[in-house]
Amino acid sequence: MMEEGTSPVAEFYQDRAVLITGATGFMGKVLVEKLLRCCGGVKTIYLLLRSKGGREPRERMEELLNAKIFDDIRKERPHQLSKLVPIHGDITLPGLGIRPSDVTLLANDVSVVFHSAATVKFDEPLKRSVEMNILGTRRLVELCHKMPHLVALIHVSTAYCNCDRDEVDEIVYPPPANPQKVIDALEWMDEEMVASITPKLLGDRPNTYTYTKALAENLLVEECGSLPVAIVRPSIVTAAWKEPFPGWVDNFNGPTGLIVATGKGVLRSMLCRPGGTADIIPVDVVIKLIVCVAWYTATHRPNNIVVYNCTSGSQNRLSWGEVESIVFPLVYTHPSREVLRYPGGSFKSNRVWNQIHVFIHHLIPAHLLDFVARLMGRKPRMVQLYSRLNRAVNCLEYFTTHEWTFHSSNVQTLYKQLVGKDREIFDFSIKSLDWPKYFEDYVLGSRKFLLKEDPSTLPAARRNLKRLYLYSQLANLIFLLGFWRLLMVRFASARRLWWFILSIAMRCYRLIPVSLT
Repeated sequence: MMEEGTSPVAEFYQDRAVLITGATGFMGKVLVEKLLRCCGGVKTIYLLLRSKGGREPRERMEELLNAKIFDDIRKERPHQLSKLVPIHGDITLPGLGIRPSDVTLLANDVSVVFHSAATVKFDEPLKRSVEMNILGTRRLVELCHKMPHLVALIHVSTAYCNCDRDEVDEIVYPPPANPQKVIDALEWMDEEMVASITPKLLGDRPNTYTYTKALAENLLVEECGSLPVAIVRPSIVTAAWKEPFPGWVDNFNGPTGLIVATGKGVLRSMLCRPGGTADIIPVDVVIKLIVCVAWYTATHRPNNIVVYNCTSGSQNRLSWGEVESIVFPLVYTHPSREVLRYPGGSFKSNRVWNQIHVFIHHLIPAHLLDFVARLMGRKPRMVQLYSRLNRAVNCLEYFTTHEWTFHSSNVQTLYKQLVGKDREIFDFSIKSLDWPKYFEDYVLGSRKFLLKEDPSTLPAARRNLKRLYLYSQLANLIFLLGFWRLLMVRFASARRLWWFILSIAMRCYRLIPVSLT
């Protein structure tokens, strides 16, 4: 633990009350942990939580605090956890669904707000996406207008909200449509009608997530007034680099799901531009930047909304081809305990070639395994599994086959403002990130935190993988012999070729000196 007195950023949070939306999400958990661990002087952290699955906000907060990510705080500084206060609310409800007494409490106490609540599903129906990402932002802004002590409202967006542009600056671009007109139109439409017009509304954008995030940014510009607002746009958020643990991750979204599916031997082909930039950013880098952006916004009071593109491509470029060459050896070195097939396959740059491989290596095995399962009286599940996998891969395809240039001068300018211990505690520069080491931690982290496989099981997992390799080679041999046998039965030319090969082999054998045989 660092002494807070040596850190201007940590000192800024001294005796402040903070409000966080989306605290139970991937980034939200890391943000809460970072504030508790490195900004120990923070007075209160309010968490906007809704009831879910029959659990009330306080129960959900207790569940949150039982997560692995808070282990060190529970052991070393358990008193910090008492600073967390659940607020019953829901961004999809008018007034955020917050009770009047809690509104008064937040208005009088909060001075920093982090808004990370959103639906990040790429295939979310437009109506739901608008409700959460646009109207949810509006409702939070309305609450912030009631906070006389507010010094920073940090809105978490995405670098891909302007994915219709090849080059993205740190500015809020004109929206693809007027946010209010979209809201008004969707109010009277049923789901079927909304679904029919969604492709037209999205235009060049691939999904409702990027579309509604672009509209939310514009709504902020229109409705924030004099509020001290900043926007942080991360690219593809992935496992932790350093904090709270190297490789920590809590979901299968994005590249994480691809790594796990590859290691399980399930994913064997996907469309990708090998030379394209894989603009991934570790979650702890994003959170350090967010914490610093709030400090800078409050202490420097910019005259307008400042945008921060939190990306890696311009600082420490990584290509999708490099991801493939780094990750594949790692899933052999650190295999999962339970593997369906021996890992294999590759990225494909040709769409037709990829579809052929998907048919051969995904669909055919799935149907064969389900057929065998039915014969054995078991429930077939592989076709359904591959259907979900293909949907997930298709959602990511747009981002693995396109290229963007994200400018990040505001991020670099902010980094230069860090002094003293802040360069250590809140270092959000990724120039020193070693991608091969990072991905090794990523693979091990996915194994440990998602698959719940203890590192002690690695030797047994490696032995199992060797057996799978032998089985796969034997299966390939049987398939080739069977296929060749079929050709010989059906075609005379195949039989003639076979006898020709045998005769050549016999002649070569006779030429070998007796001393060598």
